Amino acid sequence: MDLRDLVYKVYERRLERKLTSIQAPRHVGVIVDGNRRWARSNGHEDVRHGHQKGADKISELLVWCKEAGVEYVTLWLLSTDNLSRDKKELEPLLQVIENLVDDLVEQGWHIKPMGSLDLLPDHTAHVLKNAKEATSHRPGLIVNVAVGYGGRREIADAVRSLLQEHASKGASIEDLVEVLDVEHIAEHLYTRGLPDPDLVIRTSGEQRLSGFLLWQSAHSEFYFCEAYWPDFRRVDFLRALRAYAARNRRYGS
Repeated sequence: MDLRDLVYKVYERRLERKLTSIQAPRHVGVIVDGNRRWARSNGHEDVRHGHQKGADKISELLVWCKEAGVEYVTLWLLSTDNLSRDKKELEPLLQVIENLVDDLVEQGWHIKPMGSLDLLPDHTAHVLKNAKEATSHRPGLIVNVAVGYGGRREIADAVRSLLQEHASKGASIEDLVEVLDVEHIAEHLYTRGLPDPDLVIRTSGEQRLSGFLLWQSAHSEFYFCEAYWPDFRRVDFLRALRAYAARNRRYGS
């Protein structure tokens, strides 16, 4: 261990001690951004090296979350916009995601896919559905894997599902208009039954949501980290928890 690593370890332990008495966020959302830029900045012409390095980081993050007392983690791995990428990049990326999901199943996590699975290749959708079925009984930390996910698409799907539900009961649009409120839509989101994220982390220095959990993040705290996702360290995670703990969450009051 060199001097720099030693300094970080000391700093990490100091942060950890300060956080022991602080309430952790129940639900953490993570936009795992910067894999391609990490690959290029490290001399890789093929960006799949960045996608794989980023996938390798996921297991570390989940352990950190479990240790901190987090109950739910939502990982944005592939957006609906990403599906328009060149086939030469998209196919290897989907393979990395499939392998990651299989690994998370083997590691014992409770996996819940979220997104428009109908937009994904059959094999990718099959892997995600199998992961859900194989792990649905597992206790502990729940890992939402957002693949083929877009916030606007989620809201549109929720409204569509709500309309179909009411139509199946013989209700008219006028009937629905009379009773519709935000809770009706929330009950049809991909995250139905789960608490909204308390903290949303985005790596790579970008400071925007890009459509991530648009509905659910209305009262979330945000933490933007300069590091590319593959370089995200435990000390960065602890800094995010510290920043979250320092904020006064008023929920509009």
